[in-house]
Amino acid sequence: MLKWALVFFVISLVAGFFGFSGVSAGAATIARWLFFAAVAIFVVFLFLGVLAGEALF
Repeated sequence: MLKWALVFFVISLVAGFFGFSGVSAGAATIARWLFFAAVAIFVVFLFLGVLAGEALF
């Protein structure tokens, strides 16, 4: 998921460089949502891993 966030971020930078502000804004929004979704999933799995670790030891 972070890979796709990076891809959309690069698309946003390239589109912004060439003056396509609408495409740039759209790609930046998608990249932002993908990044925050990946961070949220990471935090959930981290929390579940800590709980599972405590249950084992």
